[in-house]
Amino acid sequence: MYSQNYSLNSQLKIWMITLLVMIVLIILVGGLTRLTDSGLSITSWELFIGSLPPLTNDKWIEYFDLYKTIPEFKEQNFNMTLNEFKIIFWWEWAHRQLGRLIGLTVLFPMIYFTIKNGFWILKEYSIIFFLVCFQGFIGWYMVSSGLIDRIDVSHYRLSLHLVTAFIILSIVFWKYLNLTDIKINHINIQLNTIKFFLLLLFLQLIIGAFVSGMDAGKIYNTWPLMGSSYFPDDSVINDLFNLTVFDDQSLVQFIHRNLAYLIVIIYFYMLYFVLKNGNINIRIPIFIIGISLLLQIVLGVLTILSGVKMIYASLHQINSILIILSTLYFLYIVKYKGPNY
Repeated sequence: MYSQNYSLNSQLKIWMITLLVMIVLIILVGGLTRLTDSGLSITSWELFIGSLPPLTNDKWIEYFDLYKTIPEFKEQNFNMTLNEFKIIFWWEWAHRQLGRLIGLTVLFPMIYFTIKNGFWILKEYSIIFFLVCFQGFIGWYMVSSGLIDRIDVSHYRLSLHLVTAFIILSIVFWKYLNLTDIKINHINIQLNTIKFFLLLLFLQLIIGAFVSGMDAGKIYNTWPLMGSSYFPDDSVINDLFNLTVFDDQSLVQFIHRNLAYLIVIIYFYMLYFVLKNGNINIRIPIFIIGISLLLQIVLGVLTILSGVKMIYASLHQINSILIILSTLYFLYIVKYKGPNY
């Protein structure tokens, strides 16, 4: 919320930027935690005592023994040594510590600003704190799905965890934009088109999380065809309308690919109106979206062709942050700085 209190605006912007950087970092670490199969290395929630890592060899053995009781170890990592376990443990531990730190970085400044400036601060920013707390619960809800009768977490819960992170990221970025005084001339583009584009991006995040959670990127490692045909040859078209479509690795990868093509088409539709409008100021944001989309496709193809090599898969997820943020910025300047539609 922008006001004439420039000192307060500056402090709130620093707060939001700090949170933004931390959320980007935790999304990155979370992605690497998934790619390194580290998410199940800590088998209990440990809301408070988990803040300290194992400090003795006996404690390390205790954590390792707990890990040995779950299916991932018994069926997949039964040859893992204690030193190898420590590697995956540190990824998950770092992920959880970042989550705790983000919670504190929301809570303490919110209390401070509320006491100093009034309850409107609490009303304006408490949604972020509640979502961060909810995200912690979802994180454990996700982990718990892989502790009993499966070697991986539920891809549905993984998707919920990822999308919630991006929702928090989006809200923080939007509130930062509200603290700015951006001036843009009128833009001749329908607001609903941008909203639909953003909706498709979030839908793609969900499907992308399915791909990651099911290791569906390893099924077909060819592009633009899936094997020898456009449609996966181990499926039929009618399977797309089956209730189990999102449990099918081949079809999930197929949907992920084709949703990307649809997103590109909608982007060119928006680009047409921006170029037609002739507003030079608005071209930079739409070009940034376009460049990030192109990079995302290239990284997606490289991820597939490489058999989901970690560097490409990680960059693919990181770049999705740029696409979301640049689209939110574009939506913001159209909604609040352009004509009313």
